[in-house]
Amino acid sequence: MSTRTFRITVRGSFDGLTPAQRAELLAAAPEHDIMHSAYTPEGHLSYDIAVGPFFTFRFLDSGETEEDILDATARAELAAESRLTEGGYGFKRLTSRAQDLSLAPLSKRQRQAAARGEA
Repeated sequence: MSTRTFRITVRGSFDGLTPAQRAELLAAAPEHDIMHSAYTPEGHLSYDIAVGPFFTFRFLDSGETEEDILDATARAELAAESRLTEGGYGFKRLTSRAQDLSLAPLSKRQRQAAARGEA
């Protein structure tokens, strides 16, 4: 059985931030810029607190079967909640979306490489 790779995106918004928390997030904003975001096993947090209270975590996980995506999504949501809670940040409206990369359509370059017999 092959390993499947899952990308899980958890979105939400900060809630009830104190002025000190807002200043802390603004100071750390360059590390959490959307232009540097990536899907990682520990989850990458991105936000632009100057624009709005919204954030996104991007998680990378894996599993053996298609059904494992449900467990991966639950782990990602729990990890996002834990990190926010540990940081003392209030949040609301968490939503998640998961994608099984083994089911994602191939790009034009990938189709051409497959036709040529390349990996």
